[in-house]
Amino acid sequence: MRRPPMVAVIGRKHSGKTTLTVRLSVALHERGHRVMTIKHGSHTFNIDPATTDTYRHFHEGGAERVAMAAPDKFALIARWDEELAPEEIAERHMADADIVLCEGFKMSALPKIEVYRVAAHAAPLFTETDSYRGTVIAVVTDVPDLHTTIPVHRFSDERWLATLTSQVEREIMALP
Repeated sequence: MRRPPMVAVIGRKHSGKTTLTVRLSVALHERGHRVMTIKHGSHTFNIDPATTDTYRHFHEGGAERVAMAAPDKFALIARWDEELAPEEIAERHMADADIVLCEGFKMSALPKIEVYRVAAHAAPLFTETDSYRGTVIAVVTDVPDLHTTIPVHRFSDERWLATLTSQVEREIMALP
């Protein structure tokens, strides 16, 4: 299987990672791309409430994998002993994507777009440690005077999303 092109949207808590991921997904979809996403969580989750049959299959029945199939969607819940890297998840389950947007995974080797809002945090991540340098391809921010060698997309610029989308197409998806 092939691994599709991937980019991670990173930022501190409440910086707007989900909003940026969703808006970028919509923009890429509107340009005709098949977009898939992976959301990183730092704690466990339940995709269905305790009152459902699939919950019972997984939790009471101890099934290793439970698939829920409906006329309009499909979900697979699987147990694992060790968290898979986003690249492995995309290769196994999203190989037919034109692009996979990952929310989180800031410690991965994936190229990254950082969302930084001064109202949420005093400093962006990419300036803190060398671990982010070289992997952050863009910063989306509300700071009018943020100066860096990394491309900066400002919320105040009405074309910021179109410009960012073009950058992703060009640098991540290798489209002209």
